[in-house]
Amino acid sequence: MMTRRVSFPGSVTRPGRYQLQAETRAGSGKGLSPDQERENLGDLMSELNSLIGLGKVKKLVGEIKDYITIQQQRRDMGLLAEPLVLHMVFKGNPGTGKTTVARILGKAFARMGLLSKGHLTEVERADLVGEYIGHTALKTREMVKKALGGILFIDEAYSLARGGEKDFGKEAIDTLVKAMEDHKDDFVLILAGYRGEMEAFLRSNPGLKSRFPIHIEFPDYKIEELVDIAELITRNRQYRLTPGAREKIRELLYENAGSGELVMGNARYIRNLVEAAIRKQAVRLAKAKVTTREALMALERQDIIEALEK
Repeated sequence: MMTRRVSFPGSVTRPGRYQLQAETRAGSGKGLSPDQERENLGDLMSELNSLIGLGKVKKLVGEIKDYITIQQQRRDMGLLAEPLVLHMVFKGNPGTGKTTVARILGKAFARMGLLSKGHLTEVERADLVGEYIGHTALKTREMVKKALGGILFIDEAYSLARGGEKDFGKEAIDTLVKAMEDHKDDFVLILAGYRGEMEAFLRSNPGLKSRFPIHIEFPDYKIEELVDIAELITRNRQYRLTPGAREKIRELLYENAGSGELVMGNARYIRNLVEAAIRKQAVRLAKAKVTTREALMALERQDIIEALEK
């Protein structure tokens, strides 16, 4: 099991990036009082803290929040305020929370004054790479433009280098690097993908690696964390797992722990299982013609078992 690792090295203090001028961010707290801004940021922090696991990620966001506060106080006292580089690399299997965390970070950075909008633009190779010379740069610039004021999240970013020097993916990388300079205070770029592939990708692009000072690893969830995620998903949808259903999910996870299916699926695997169980519950209740509130909310062990049927 990998451990969550967040690197937050001193290189984030290079001049010229993210000058922390919160008062000039058009979209940050627009129309809100300082108390309202703090409350909204508090809500976002609560949303982040409500996620299962991700302890190191939560700690990082807290560090950035404190950093901004102190730099603002330094500026108020006539001292130099250190800049902050927020471009990141997310490493981990699918379903480990990378996109969810990126979405929350965008909103939080907007409330902190680092981004004007805080929205998330999620793309992959096909959204950036064109089919002829010049097309890739055009598509990539369009995606960057769409992401300005927020976060550009590139999933499976290593696929941009899969074709070698002559592949149009290299043009996308070069265009992104230029955008990071041209719009250095206007967006955050997050490269995401499998740990091994991302590390190989960055090793092959040393100039690119130096531009991403924050690396966050998202390990696979532990079995009990996945059971808790199942509880959270059902509760958010106004369902509940009966003790038998919860135990069946736990049994299933232990059975699949060594098969690779669990690792590749993670929280996505659990979400799909719960959604299938909800459909099976609907069939069961329709046949029984049961409409009590308790019955409508309860997911039974049998619903989980039938959800596994292909």
